[in-house]
Amino acid sequence: MKNLLVTGGCGFIGSNFIHYLHTIEPSLRIYNIDSLTYAANQDNLANLKGKANYVFIQGDICDSDLVERVLIESDIDTVVHFAAETHVDRSIYGPEAFIHTNVVGTFRLLEAVKKVWLSQENSNSDQFRFHHVSTDEVYGSLSPTDPAFSESTPYAPNSPYSASKAASDHLVRSYSHTYQLPITISNCSNNYGAYQYPEKLIPLVVLNAMKGDPLPVYGDGRQIRDWLYVIDHCDAIYQILTRGKPGETYNIGGDTQLTTVEVITTICAIMDELLPQSAVLPHNQLIKYVNDRPGHDRRYAIDATKIQNELNWCPKTNFQEGILKTVNWYLQNLDWVEEMLSRKDYKIWLEKNYDQRGEDK
Repeated sequence: MKNLLVTGGCGFIGSNFIHYLHTIEPSLRIYNIDSLTYAANQDNLANLKGKANYVFIQGDICDSDLVERVLIESDIDTVVHFAAETHVDRSIYGPEAFIHTNVVGTFRLLEAVKKVWLSQENSNSDQFRFHHVSTDEVYGSLSPTDPAFSESTPYAPNSPYSASKAASDHLVRSYSHTYQLPITISNCSNNYGAYQYPEKLIPLVVLNAMKGDPLPVYGDGRQIRDWLYVIDHCDAIYQILTRGKPGETYNIGGDTQLTTVEVITTICAIMDELLPQSAVLPHNQLIKYVNDRPGHDRRYAIDATKIQNELNWCPKTNFQEGILKTVNWYLQNLDWVEEMLSRKDYKIWLEKNYDQRGEDK
């Protein structure tokens, strides 16, 4: 890799990935294209501003002319595609944005890459790599006794979000099979860590607990997710880029299956220790069970045997260590937090999604 394009690099996982790459590949030139929608924040990468090997481009991946120009003028040899609408709850209220970004955006990006990389001048496709970042939600929901998702698990998406990501996965795979575009795909479990937009579970719980606000729990709170520390995810993507086989899909998991209630009570216990002067000790008294969301998947679990065996990757951060780092990061970066919380869209969303949601009976 010499010149790498990251899409959606001002978002949660994208910005963590750029930080990770900048640390381990300091000579790599990184181009970040982001349309700066509600969940993106340029301040996530403030320490890279002005660096010779980091370039930010504000733009939409649906803008084919822009993407082609960046690919050609910057001599891009690697693309890592994070740009996506990702919040299931938002997809229930407004699925069109998910189709536009996740499906149309991925299609336009693939078309631009195919046009530039597979041209006569660039006939040696071995020098390129397109990596598509996806989710375990494309596989649907598991029962308590079902085996974990593997790369051969049939797709069965249950929300507009997961359906849009499934469609994008199929598009990427088809461009490999039909056009021999050198691609890889990864499907990851729930990420957590620094820079995550506060509408998601873990930062929402941390910040609500800090303010003494209710901690909303959907339904009975027994939904199970596999939790993956974001830096471990970044490392896995790097291993796929540098050692993965073109055309292959790799599942990335944190080997940590927890219920929603277990995650929230763990955070509350950490908050009790870090904020002993809080007026709401213990923080778990703030838990409030609310009506479940429509079509809520019961359980996700990742079988990461393939990436472990083929690329010798496994998560390095256990949940207790990772969640402590995460809670500390939010408490120590209150300027970042306040900027995100002050956004008009965030306030509107909380009111729309939670204030209208009655208590679960």
